[in-house]
This record gives sequence, structure tokens and C-alpha cells, in this order.
Amino acid sequence: MIARASLLGLMPLLAALTACGPVPVDQAERSCLRDARLAERPRGHAVMGVGGESGGTRGFGRIELEVRGDYLMRRDPSDVFARCVVARSGQAPTRPLADQPDWRSSAW
Repeated sequence: MIARASLLGLMPLLAALTACGPVPVDQAERSCLRDARLAERPRGHAVMGVGGESGGTRGFGRIELEVRGDYLMRRDPSDVFARCVVARSGQAPTRPLADQPDWRSSAW
């Protein structure tokens, strides 16, 4: 009975460790495109507007900027991509970054 209870207690830990394991190389390539893009340039956006209320009008705004260390260190996006794929899947990319279908097609 105690052994069964301790095994049940370990199940969430085993599930968490399994989730940290390697992913298929094609999945790693898709997710590592973001890292490569952030190594190439920062990402950000701004929101501005004007709202009205009983006391008058009021302006508001927000700016978000995401800058990665790879960009600041001027690392080559192709190297960032390759290292990321190996780290996530344990395998080398199936094709270089420049040949990835979504490398230049998505604007952000």
C-alpha cells in the first residue's frame, strides 16, 4: 500500500521530466525560427489611442520591445537556429535556416 502511494506520488514528476525530453527535429525547426528571427532584429510594437470620458479626452499608449542576447552579441541567425535545433531535438537541422520554408515568408 505504501509502495503504491509513493509510486503515485512520483507520477507527476515523471510526467514533467518526460515533457522536458527531446522533440522531433521538424518541431524543433519550427519553434527555433523565432529564436533566429530575434537574433536578426528586435521585435516590438506600439499601441496608441485616444479615449473619451465624462471629464474629457485622454490619450493612452503602450510600447513593447523584445531584444535577445543573440541580437546584442551579433550572433549569426543561422548559427542560433542550428544550436537551438540541436538543443531541443538532439539532432542537426534537416536543412539550413535559409532553406526553411517560413524563414522569410512571415512578416512580424
